[in-house]
Amino acid sequence: MPETVVLRFLLNQTLVEEPDLPPDLTVLDYLREHRRLTGTKEGCASGDCGACTVVIASEVNGSLQYKSINSCIALVGDLHGRQLITVEHLADGDKLHMVQQSMVDYHGSQCGFCTPGFVMSLFALSKERAVQEESRRSLIMSYLGGNLCRCTGYRPIIDAANSMLDQTAVQQDQFDQCETQTIELLQSINSQQSSSGFLRPESLNQLFELKAQFPAAPVVSGCTDFGLEITQRLQSFETIISTTSVAELNTISLQEGVWRIGAGCTIGHLLTTLGPLHNDIRELLQRYGSTQVRNAATVGGNLGNASPIGDLPPLLIALNARVVLKSSGAERVLPLAQFFIDYKKTQLAQNEIISAVLFDEQRLQGDGEFRIYKVSKRIDDDISTVCAAFHWQPSNTDGGRLTAAFGGMAAIPKRAATLESAAKDILAGTFDPVDAALALEKDFTPIGDARASAAYRIEVAKNLFVRFVLECRAGEADQPLKLSDVAHG
Repeated sequence: MPETVVLRFLLNQTLVEEPDLPPDLTVLDYLREHRRLTGTKEGCASGDCGACTVVIASEVNGSLQYKSINSCIALVGDLHGRQLITVEHLADGDKLHMVQQSMVDYHGSQCGFCTPGFVMSLFALSKERAVQEESRRSLIMSYLGGNLCRCTGYRPIIDAANSMLDQTAVQQDQFDQCETQTIELLQSINSQQSSSGFLRPESLNQLFELKAQFPAAPVVSGCTDFGLEITQRLQSFETIISTTSVAELNTISLQEGVWRIGAGCTIGHLLTTLGPLHNDIRELLQRYGSTQVRNAATVGGNLGNASPIGDLPPLLIALNARVVLKSSGAERVLPLAQFFIDYKKTQLAQNEIISAVLFDEQRLQGDGEFRIYKVSKRIDDDISTVCAAFHWQPSNTDGGRLTAAFGGMAAIPKRAATLESAAKDILAGTFDPVDAALALEKDFTPIGDARASAAYRIEVAKNLFVRFVLECRAGEADQPLKLSDVAHG
């Protein structure tokens, strides 16, 4: 069992000890109600608007790594051993931080409610190492994609971001100057923490011991969905088990041709690791929530949530991924497509956790075609209306094999078995893709809701498949395309 110690973290440069905070207390409520730091605002209480953005600094390989998060759905217990920075901490005495000064100089604020969140997102951007000039605008848009402004307009805020990046290239701020001291303070904090019902095991053995001792306690990983139970559904929890510090769950590796993605890995980590392997993977993960969400949301959390509109399941199912389910004495591996049973129901047993996801490297680097498409109302920070992933594996014996996975078309993320069967000759050009797309009507009977009608969803799904076929055939002569022919990078 982990040693019970007081919650300890840095609030700016001040070491804070909190012996008796509720386990379901959010970072936002802690700041506003316990510390009277009201610069951080509550807008949506669901991680969508960015008004509550704060920055967390952690020591990684001898230097500080800064990440923006939504404090409204982050739990204060996960601050243990980290540094929490809010908008009140940026100014150095009477001198505004360069981020704040740039917002003033370029008129980046009107009503001001959203401004602290924008400032903190830009502060996190200022800590990016070696920003390349050609990627500057896309990086700015990525960091601001989770911040909503209803009155100022984004152009002056982007201008402020450019000015700030010009300054950070040539000068340090007080956080850079205090980095060594901050790291020493963080390293002095005992990494174990299980105070007042918020439990943070450091190993799988500890995690299973806690699950056995507290079988009703929710196991959280990232909290970007679970946080809504507290802020939207007003639930209270006496005990919470967090997987943040379980090292075995937080690694991504490639061994003997198999990718192993730990369930505790954040979407941001996944983006930096798998994004460079394929353009479509990078684009999908860049559109997963916002930077604040990607810094907290985890692979295991997304799969365990079993949402029919989750972005990861179609991607991973098309890669023929397997999910590793682990208990204290056993481990089983299932095809991910079989993991989902019904709406919000999975094969996960009470004594199990999602440990990892596996897929073969060959699915990305061998002969074949792989595409992912996400259709949503907004490009950034929006959930899918329809998400489709297709993998085509050519064959000299039977024409080839299609794997087609969809989100938003059923109660669970699901393969399109009828379409897969009808698409045997996809690259041979011996069928009409429009006719084959009609097979989707046998695979899915989607529902209509506030996001889209059932008719719209089925039509979009058909068109995405037709687009996949046309893209595969683009520029094709007599030879079937290979995955290596597709631009990556």
